[in-house]
Formats: sequence, structure tokens, C-alpha cells
Amino acid sequence: MKRLRRNPDENDPETNPDPDGETSFLKDQQERKCGLSSMRLMGFVVVALMLVSVVFSVSVVLHDPPSDGVLESAKDVTFFDALESSKEQQLLEVKPQKIVGPVDDYAPPVEVCKDKLQGGLLAAGFDETSCVSRYQSVLYRKELLHKAPPYLLSRLRSYEALHKRCGPYTESYNKTLEKLKTGHHLESTDCNYLVWISFSGLGNRILTLASTFLYALLTNRVLLVDPGTDMVDLFCEPFPEVSWFLPPDFPLTSQFGSFDQKSPHCYGKMLKNSTFADSSRSISSSFVYLHLAHDYDDQDKLFFCDEDQTSLREVPWLIMKSDNYFVPSLFLIPSFEQELGNLFPRKETVFHFLGRYLFHPTNQVWGLITRYYQAYLAKADERIGIQIRVFDTGTGPFEHVFDQIIACALKENLLPEISTEKPITNQSSKSKAVLITSLSAGYFERLRDMYWDHPTVTGEIVGFYQPSHEEYQQTEKQFHNRKAWAEMYLLSLTDVLVTSSWSTFGYVAQSLGGLKPWILYKPENRTAPDPPCRRVMSMEPCFHAPPFYDCKAKRGIDTGAVVPHVRHCEDMSWGLKLVDNESEL
Repeated sequence: MKRLRRNPDENDPETNPDPDGETSFLKDQQERKCGLSSMRLMGFVVVALMLVSVVFSVSVVLHDPPSDGVLESAKDVTFFDALESSKEQQLLEVKPQKIVGPVDDYAPPVEVCKDKLQGGLLAAGFDETSCVSRYQSVLYRKELLHKAPPYLLSRLRSYEALHKRCGPYTESYNKTLEKLKTGHHLESTDCNYLVWISFSGLGNRILTLASTFLYALLTNRVLLVDPGTDMVDLFCEPFPEVSWFLPPDFPLTSQFGSFDQKSPHCYGKMLKNSTFADSSRSISSSFVYLHLAHDYDDQDKLFFCDEDQTSLREVPWLIMKSDNYFVPSLFLIPSFEQELGNLFPRKETVFHFLGRYLFHPTNQVWGLITRYYQAYLAKADERIGIQIRVFDTGTGPFEHVFDQIIACALKENLLPEISTEKPITNQSSKSKAVLITSLSAGYFERLRDMYWDHPTVTGEIVGFYQPSHEEYQQTEKQFHNRKAWAEMYLLSLTDVLVTSSWSTFGYVAQSLGGLKPWILYKPENRTAPDPPCRRVMSMEPCFHAPPFYDCKAKRGIDTGAVVPHVRHCEDMSWGLKLVDNESEL
């Protein structure tokens, strides 16, 4: 009998009980078995490849260090950390993706999980590409040291709803605007407004706008912002859906420049009218101008009295001009005391939270910030900010200011000593990046050369960087203010900060960053002070021109000694600032 060619399975008694048979059934079975074996083999190969791919991906995630463009705190984020955190708050997964449009450069080139809403401080629902900094800034900051109180979050969400209902061009806005055009109000309105006039330098504007927003929050008013020449170019919209900028057709805009203490609608001038001052102080006008600038007088300062707050309560439109951070004096108004205590159990966090809520750099400014940070600061083990503002007349740099900066940095161990005699053989792997901001390049050049010419005694590598040196303040120039805002923000991203007395530039940086800086004392007679600097009591800004008046007793008083949480400032003996009771005084 002719035999078939032997098959690998033909001797198997179970699959081939008749190896010598030549039936078609056997042939079909053999072919089917062979096909199944091939498919099974291919399946094993595919599964094996998938397993190798997964193992490789996990090894990359667990072992590869993140990009230098991410904060150190992001290195410790694990899957379990993110899983646990997601139970309490919304997380953002930032992926390395290209965004169509002018914001391609902004996304850090790593994947991390971070709380994009900063503990609920920020509202969700914005178009993220229109303002990249709003949700991306968390990637450049350390983990939040202070968590926004639940009551503050609730009030912010309530304000957003009010702003949506009463903001520009809504039915309520249009109705209240008619009362402004007629000049009188005979009945209460659904919405009352507080208009902030753009005035003074950028640092002052940021501080006064935060103060004005807090006052609006306390009095249930809708804040509308005069865009001035550059506010739209510098800051994103902070509230969802409805703009905070005053419409261009607002009927009083043309008068903003002329409003002063002599204006007929100025509240201080009204109080000088004996008939009004002696009456019930009922105001029939549809708007009142509040002059709270540094040159305000005793009548203007009565704004901070409870009786006067009652008079202003029903006025539909309040127009405010200020160049001061007047928040500390709001804490001295009895009718606001409980609400402020609920909003800010920790008093030193007022501007820290309000600043992070309100002020988000536009995409143009955010590009300046992120490109500089990633190029010069990201790779350092420690980032140190030194903000230098000199109020002396004449052309700097000044030797006594340089001596003061060096004395402070060395005394407080912010910078290492240099060796001028012998070389240092044991070089440390630790690096420090020092960010200098100043109108003059001279201080930066001296510091850079000093640490270039000589090694540090610790072996640490110290690099110095200065984004710009404009030589003099140019408040009205758009690009100057873009760079100023970028530099304030960059300072807020440092680990350690040194600031200058009286400088609102430094106040903004320290409060946004949640930093308690070392503040350089203001030199006298062109001599470096001794000691050169001190650590501040709190990260809150200083109110430079507070009132010293007891509204009940109607006499002068030291308003820095009324309550424990309002004290005099370190850099300005007559100024006021908020502190916490446990702060080191």
C-alpha cells in the first residue's frame, strides 16, 4: 500500500488513530489543526510584544527624570499620589501636545498630574488656549503651602454668578446704566457696581485692583475694570463668560482723568459740605467718586468708617481711584470684621489667594515668562530672586546698595562665600540660579563678575541672570509693562527672595509666590544699613498711606496697635500690613 508522507502529528493516537488511512476527513483535520496552531503561535507573539511594550513604558515612567522645565515637586508625583488626590480635588493631566495658534511654546514637555484649579481657587470652564497661564502656572510652582478656605471658594463662586448676571451688557447692567445717565436714583437696583480706574505704576495697579475686588466682594458689588492703555494686553479675564473690563461706551470714561478731590461727586468733598455732613448723609446721586490715592485727605479717609459705609451702600455706581493696597484698613471696619475672618482665617494669605485668582498673564506675557524660566532657571537646584529698587536720585549703580545686597545675602546664607586666596578643589554638584531684577544692569554685572572671578568656598556653582534693564521706569510703554509683569512673575517662582523697601514690585512677587522675603532696609545718607536686611513678618504687602483715625472716638489713633493682626510694616514705620498671631514679630 502506498504510504502518505508522514505528518508531525500522524503518530499521535488521539489526533490520528489511523495513520495509514487516506480519507479526505483526515486530510481536512490535519489542515485545520495546522491552521489553528499557526494562529495560536501568532497570538502568543502579539501578547509577548504587548507585554514588552508595557514593561518598557513603565520603566521609562519610573526611571526617567522629568524635564528641567517642571518644578522639583512634580518629580515626586506617583500614580498612587494622583489616585489619592483625585478623591478630593480635580486633577489636570498636562500632556506634551501642540496647540494650534500662538501658544505652541508654552506646554512643558512632560506629562504630570497637577491640580489645575489650585484647590478650587480657580473656576473651571475657560477656553484653556485663550489663557494658557491660568491652568499651566501650577506646573512652575511648588506644591501649594496654603489651601484656600472653603468659605472663600464659596464666595468666589457666588461672585462669579453675580458677575455673570450683572456684568457688561446684561439686562441688569443696561438698566442700572440708565440711572447713571439720568444722574439720579430713586429706587434700589438689582445690581450695584464698583468701577476701578487704571492709575499709577503696574505694581500699584495690581495691588489696588486686588484691594478693590475684596471691597466689591464685601459689599456685593460688581467690579468693572478700566482697561486703561495696557490692562487687556497684560491680564486674562478672571471671571467665566462675562468680561470684567468696562465697556468702551461707558459714559463716565472721558472724565476719569479729571476726577480728583475737587470733583463735585467726590465723597470727601461732599463731607466738607456741612449740610450733608450734619444730615443723615443720604446720597441721591447715581454715582460717587472715591479718592483713595496717596494724597487723600481726612475727609476722604472717612471711607474707612462704618457710618460712611452705610451712606455708600445704596449708591448704584462707585468710581474708585487709588494707588494703595488698602486691605489692612478694611480689617479695621467693624461691619466687615466677621466676614473677613471667615474669608481669611490666615490673615497673611489675602493677596496670595486674591492675586492668584485674579491675575493671569496673557499668552504674550506667559511666553516671556516660560521661555526665560526654562532657558535659565529650570535646571538649578535652587532659585534665588533679588529685586532691587533704588529711590535715590542720580545715576546708579551705587556702591552702598551693592554692599548692602552682598552683606544681606552672605549674612543670611543665601549666597555662598567666595575664596580669594586659594583654589577650591572639591567642587559641589549643587547649583544656584540667581534672578536679578533692576532698572540698572550694574548690580547684576558686579555680582556676576564676583562669582566668575572667584570660586565659592562650598564649591557650589552660582549663575546670575537679569531679563532686562530699562534704566528708568516707563509706566506708559506697553512692552515695558509686559517685561515688568513677566519679571514680577518670575520672581514669584523662586525658592528664596530678597526685596527692596517700599517697592510694590517686590510686594506682588512675594505674595504671588507665597514667600516671606528678606527685605533690604532703605539706605539713609547713601550708607549701607546695618543690619542690611530682615525677614518679613508675613508675605502680605504694606499699605503705605493708612488713616490714623478712630471713627467712634473721632480722634487720632495708632491704627497699627488696634488689633493683633494689623501691624506696622518692616520697611515703612507708618504703614500697615496684615500678619498672623503666630508670626514672628
